[in-house]
Amino acid sequence: MKQLLTLVTILFIACSSLAQPNSLKDQYQKVEKMIPMRDGIKLFTNIFIPKNQTEKSPFLIVRTPYSCSPYGEQKYPRQLGPSQLFANEKYIYVLQDVRGRYMSQGTFEEMTPYKSEQKPASASNESTDCFDTIDWLLKNIDGNNGNAGLYGISYPGFYASSALPGAHPALKAVSPQAPVTDEFEGDDAYHRGAFFLMDNFSFMNDFDHPRDTPWMKYPSIFEESKDDAYAFYLRLGPLKNANTYFYNKSKIWNEYLEHDTKDAYWQARDIRQHLSGIKPAVLVVGGWFDAEDLFGALKTYEAIEKKSPGNNNKLIMGPWTHGSWSRSEWSKFASLNFGENTNKYYQQKELEFFNFYLKGKGKSNLAEATVFETGSNKWKEYSAWPPKEAVLKNWYLNANHQLSFTKATAPGNVSYTSDPANPVPYINTKGSGRNNEYMAADQTFASERADVISFTSPVLQKTITVSGPVSADLFITTTSTDADFIVKVIDVLPADAMDASGKKIGGMQRLVRAEVLRGKFRNSFTIPEPFKPGQVTNIKFNLNDVAHSFLAGHQIMIQVQSSWFPLVDRNPQKFMSIPKAEEKDFQKATIKVYYGNKYPSQIKVLTTE
Repeated sequence: MKQLLTLVTILFIACSSLAQPNSLKDQYQKVEKMIPMRDGIKLFTNIFIPKNQTEKSPFLIVRTPYSCSPYGEQKYPRQLGPSQLFANEKYIYVLQDVRGRYMSQGTFEEMTPYKSEQKPASASNESTDCFDTIDWLLKNIDGNNGNAGLYGISYPGFYASSALPGAHPALKAVSPQAPVTDEFEGDDAYHRGAFFLMDNFSFMNDFDHPRDTPWMKYPSIFEESKDDAYAFYLRLGPLKNANTYFYNKSKIWNEYLEHDTKDAYWQARDIRQHLSGIKPAVLVVGGWFDAEDLFGALKTYEAIEKKSPGNNNKLIMGPWTHGSWSRSEWSKFASLNFGENTNKYYQQKELEFFNFYLKGKGKSNLAEATVFETGSNKWKEYSAWPPKEAVLKNWYLNANHQLSFTKATAPGNVSYTSDPANPVPYINTKGSGRNNEYMAADQTFASERADVISFTSPVLQKTITVSGPVSADLFITTTSTDADFIVKVIDVLPADAMDASGKKIGGMQRLVRAEVLRGKFRNSFTIPEPFKPGQVTNIKFNLNDVAHSFLAGHQIMIQVQSSWFPLVDRNPQKFMSIPKAEEKDFQKATIKVYYGNKYPSQIKVLTTE
């Protein structure tokens, strides 16, 4: 398993790595408390109080489903706070096991739905649990200055987001980082209705063992051993066969498969709809190479902008994988070299954000949007995201596998056959788990397959910079009643290109962005529709945003395919509930992608050329 950062690993990186020069035990008094919530449930909480209280300190809180260990008042983590820069800052650090996880009481619920009415005990949710925690801390922990901040990466990022509506008045600064946000449209469970098989199979094995009582460690549900994930999941067969491993022990896995449309289950868990009237200052953080929650960071920022237009809401997007901004150094990824330690730049801004809003110390000169632009390797600051100066451009699919910047006129199509028995791999390497380098990997292996079609631009005479959303607008036919569509935006490197280690990589087809749409959700995520075989159909869907410069001398390539395995589960290419599919339901399909004046298949981008 190569560079796969699980959510548990991210919490470890964020909260307990990188040893400090002085013992935390010498600097902080640790107390463990069971903090009561309004419905009587008590949440296990570790509190670290500065021993040198020459000044009153704010609270800085992480609420997590991944354990606030180590447990025991004499046991300390190796780091407190989001980065090493907080080592010399006086904060009262608070780590809490959320409801129903590890040493906290109660029943855990996946992405606990928000309830707007907060007074009755029955209305307890993550917002009220955070509210009640802060209220208790203010009244029971001496030496506090009356302010609280909250942050978290991934699932803890969701708990940061969910504390925003109905926030406690003392909650002044919140940083949702790679927050899980909408698990059907773009985070973790499904992407645009397509189930992310490999990630969830492994994650739920270690995360969702049933719990009868609070405990310090969760066991795995089953023994998992595989050297070749592609071969393993192909042998597994239809999605329903996964129960030979889970034996119905994972409640969340069962919920994921039971709710294979964006029904009331998923709608209730979309925190975006509640992000109105937000009062704390917000810093949303995400990574362009985040294989888990890139969607969540972008869409959380977007939702706050739309629903709370007066809020002090900022966005930072860097060239990071899931949570890698919490490491001490990040200057390279895959074949990319960013030319600097991007974490040094970010972590200083993060420290200034919390110091300013929680201590009134220093300044916070964050731009509305601070983004790292790959390709050019430059930090850019904008007064809005997407940038106000960005211009809509269309890239047209054309004859002879060409990508044109002017509209194609001659009609035509390119066809391929999608075979569920031989799905397109998501990466050209063998491994036991998901390799997050796929987000910047060479796609030459895919362009050589007969079931992947490619369209390539001429060599660029000038740099083209894409800054903002990317959307696909395709005209297709299929011989089946359902199909997936994966669209990739690729930077084709010139002959003299070198990778981060100095190795020649000329001609590499480096992935910039890719996304999948399960075709039956082309018009609605709640009401799926079959394709009519042979009928030309327009499908439109959004890829995640991009901040990338395609440099002069490079080429732009667009790839289209209908499988992405085992990242995404196999579509039987038959209109049905896929979790109920049998082996006999899987069938080949011939797919045509049209171009020309009548059916102008295209990719829409925003450019800041």
